[in-house]
Amino acid sequence: MATVDIENSVEQQPKSMGTAWYMVVLCMIAYLFSFVDRQIVALLIEPIRADLEISDTQFSLIHGLAFAIFYAVMGLPIARLADTKSRPVIIAIGIAVWSVATAVCGTAKNFWQLFAARMGVGVGEAALSPAAYSMITDAFPKSKLGLALGVYSMGSFLGAGLAYIIGGVAIEMVSKIGIVEVPIIGTIKPWQMTFFIVGLPGLIVAALFYLTVKDPERKGVVEGDSGYAIKDVFAYIGKNKGAFSAHYLGFGLLALVLYALMSWAPAFLLRNYELTTRDVGIYLGTLVLVCNVGGVLSSGWLIDFFTKRGRADAAMLAGVVGGLGAIVPAALFPFMPSLTSTLVVLGIALYFASFPMATSAAALQLMAPNQMRAQVTALFFLFMNLLGITGGATLVALSTDYLFQDEKAVGFSMAMVACGSALIAVLLMARGLKSFRATIEKLQEV
Repeated sequence: MATVDIENSVEQQPKSMGTAWYMVVLCMIAYLFSFVDRQIVALLIEPIRADLEISDTQFSLIHGLAFAIFYAVMGLPIARLADTKSRPVIIAIGIAVWSVATAVCGTAKNFWQLFAARMGVGVGEAALSPAAYSMITDAFPKSKLGLALGVYSMGSFLGAGLAYIIGGVAIEMVSKIGIVEVPIIGTIKPWQMTFFIVGLPGLIVAALFYLTVKDPERKGVVEGDSGYAIKDVFAYIGKNKGAFSAHYLGFGLLALVLYALMSWAPAFLLRNYELTTRDVGIYLGTLVLVCNVGGVLSSGWLIDFFTKRGRADAAMLAGVVGGLGAIVPAALFPFMPSLTSTLVVLGIALYFASFPMATSAAALQLMAPNQMRAQVTALFFLFMNLLGITGGATLVALSTDYLFQDEKAVGFSMAMVACGSALIAVLLMARGLKSFRATIEKLQEV
């Protein structure tokens, strides 16, 4: 393909698997920071609701829709660049943008200011995963792709876990300091200071990515190929609508399961048990670091296991396993008689609900030509964000506010939304396995 330099980034094939794994680890660290910045708001739910005087439904819009709307709008244009330009530079810029936007959340004085700042976080994060998935797929053989994508996806749950733990500790620390007066910005409350603490360090990761990561050579492209226009992407998806509809809707609904649980778990524990924010942060952070990280690594291993046994639909099949495994524990956790049993069952639900993070990525990278991957990934993230993140946050809030009309019933809302979504997702994806195999076979024949 024609090489296009942006700034001083250079495209080249990794000289060794060590170089490829360095890239994966740094992508994983970036993903970690993105999830810290994304999830920290869930732990701050009570002080934000109190200070800004908003309902659960309004909070869900800040947590879900505000993040997803610009993520979705900017996803395709950024992905188009990632299919043809330097992917490391695009990722570095994205990290810088979302880090600054997270810090800006700490200056918000009302609902709309926080909503706007959260949109900025979404714009920045739209640059990461489509480009990262594409780079990782070019750097690894198919037999190792599942594990590599699993390691990358692990960053999301390391980040979510650390968001809870660091956030809980940070909130306790800044609460002791109290309200701070800052020139120009004005009064900064403890929950606002937390956004500064978790956001600004991401700028270091952005600089490291820009200076040390080189773009791997793209597989399966020819000299002078300038990539695919968006109309070509939609035409390709239309020709393979059976596979893409099963993937986009199925994995989007499984993402809804995950975010319904993770977005509202802090509120559930704070409202139903006599726990401090620090305690909730430590409990949930530990749970996510053990169960979600274990789940995403297990799903990557499961993809490679099925692949080595000749299953062309290995990635989709592993996603179905995750969806099935999540249904029962997601239904049972709010009915447990003690905090310990609640955490154990919730942990099992989170373990299986984390399977789609790696499996959706691995499946998608096999469904499209090289220079279309970032764009089909961006379209998936549109579904995952609007359906998964926004749906997971808002459907639970609507059920709590208008169906149960009791904020302590948030656990029942979580269980109802998660179980229903998981069941529908499994049915859609199971029906789509045949179409998925056919799409891969056609692509391999080209």
